[in-house]
Amino acid sequence: MEEKVLKKRILTGDRASGNLHLGHYIGSIVNRLKLQEIYDCYYMIADLHALTTHYEDPDAVRESAKSIFVDYLSVGLDPFKSTLFIQSCVPEHSELYLVFQMLVTISRAQRIPTLKDKLEDLHIEEGLASLGLLGYPVLQAADILLYKADLVPVGEDQVSHIELTREIARRFNYLYGQTFPEPEAMLSEVSRLPGINGNKKMSKSLGNDISLSASREEVQEKVKAMVTDPAKIRKDDPGHPEICTVFAFHKAFNKENAPYIETACKNGRLGCVADKENLASVLNDLLEPIRTKRAELLRKPDYLRELLELGNEKARKVASATMAEVREKVRIGPLSF
Repeated sequence: MEEKVLKKRILTGDRASGNLHLGHYIGSIVNRLKLQEIYDCYYMIADLHALTTHYEDPDAVRESAKSIFVDYLSVGLDPFKSTLFIQSCVPEHSELYLVFQMLVTISRAQRIPTLKDKLEDLHIEEGLASLGLLGYPVLQAADILLYKADLVPVGEDQVSHIELTREIARRFNYLYGQTFPEPEAMLSEVSRLPGINGNKKMSKSLGNDISLSASREEVQEKVKAMVTDPAKIRKDDPGHPEICTVFAFHKAFNKENAPYIETACKNGRLGCVADKENLASVLNDLLEPIRTKRAELLRKPDYLRELLELGNEKARKVASATMAEVREKVRIGPLSF
């Protein structure tokens, strides 16, 4: 009889702090569609993480969570192949987070490089950051280890988070006995997509994104607003596509024509207006089937609730088993005499 080989498990997700955008699409979603065919994938909508920065607007977090779930289905993530779930619907995340907080010093949490970036993006002084924001990498470790994930797809800027997760797993295993695997970072091969304002990254929180749910008109307006080469004022001026946001999008979404566009721009044969019109058309062609699927799903709210509960229940089952093991080893929970 042939022995069944268990698939390696992956955990990743998105903060419920806004709609998914083209940066998510090129940076993670395209990869997730491939991963779900190979691995046991858990894709989490992280509403608890969103509260670290959006705690004053919980309604927006809730609406974002709903939007992201519909985005997941619209782009082709399969709820019968992957586990799609809401973080807060699995209470074990919060419980394991509390246990892990005992294993991490404040100074260690402060050394996470992305914390400084987050504070800069949100214009928060370091001493005024909430305890929740400081601890979000520890909550992330709880997310990963709760499902005993083997691999975590991340960009290079998130590798420090995975290293902290590995440290926490080692510390817990040393104190209480072997419980958690040490997950590996699965580095993304795709570089960041810049924001439409020329910022180094597209970000929901920075408002420089093009969402997957944007209408044709919204896409056209966003592309029109993109930053281009300031030295290329007229069509026949030689351009510098390497510093042009529009060309960065062509390289990501219009690879076949990008070499021609680069040459035509440099030689003054392609103006910025025509280039932007071309890009808007490319992006709208990409997004049209996603829009169609999204509209179809939104007409079936009962079906959406059914699919989401399917994922939540599967996640709770795994999380419950892990947390029962943790409670036993840490000696917390009901007492017996």
